[in-house]
Amino acid sequence: MMPLAPRRQRALAGRDSLVDDIPFSLPVNSEDSPALMAGFTADLDGIRRLLPGEELVPVRLPGGRGLLLVTVIDYRTTDIGSYVEFSIAFACAHRRAGSPLLATLLRERTTAVGQYVWDLPVSTLVSVKGGKGIWGMPKHQANLDFRVDDAEMSSQYDLDGELCMRITVRRPGGLKVPLRNFGAANYCQFRGMLMKSTIFFSDDVEVAAGSRAHAELILGPHKRMDPLRELDLAPSPLFVACLPHSHGILDDHYEGWFLTATDAPDPDRPPEGLESVVGLPNDQSRLPAPVAEGR
Repeated sequence: MMPLAPRRQRALAGRDSLVDDIPFSLPVNSEDSPALMAGFTADLDGIRRLLPGEELVPVRLPGGRGLLLVTVIDYRTTDIGSYVEFSIAFACAHRRAGSPLLATLLRERTTAVGQYVWDLPVSTLVSVKGGKGIWGMPKHQANLDFRVDDAEMSSQYDLDGELCMRITVRRPGGLKVPLRNFGAANYCQFRGMLMKSTIFFSDDVEVAAGSRAHAELILGPHKRMDPLRELDLAPSPLFVACLPHSHGILDDHYEGWFLTATDAPDPDRPPEGLESVVGLPNDQSRLPAPVAEGR
């Protein structure tokens, strides 16, 4: 059973909010925004080491591997302007502290399974301000692009003048799968908390799996990508999906829990806090596009 947020959000249509000096017309939505997604199997234990606290567990695929998810969205029409968002995440499930995983899954149904967003560069500072300050997403500004034609969708992520990641997905042919208000849970860490938000997408999706799925994932030399080099990433994707004209709704409702561990946190190494977003402007300007090496 999918969450009922779209029904609740439709009831809010026509209402307005001002949150952290950012004006929103509800629902918080996007229109005509092309997107790509690719999933690559990866070392399960390596993923587990990158998850925060003890509340998240990596999804275990048949064969004992985990799943890296790369999703890039070219947001063209939103309340905060246009921007690109490049998500690097791991498939995971949420286990409430002190509860068995199965009990959490039964209680929360499909919303307990989602992705832990490990890195989330975006084009604009206002997207950082809203996404991190309100929903706890690990957004930071970077050099991003998004390219689409009849054959491929691709995006490149540069930081500090170096390549971090480039993803190129061959668009699947054949029948399109209609998705209507398909919900996905995002788990993020911010302020020493585990934050959960939910986004819903609608589109006619081009999808392929197994031998029919084709994508190239390149890790650049930037040190930010070093943890991913230890994951034994599969060279070929498990699946790919292309959404040519997606419509999205980001639920304004979110949840948060303290991140916990059996060992006490180091007070000399506090987690990133509100100081990272306080004072950010509502700036919709982008950094220059990344250097198109090898294209």
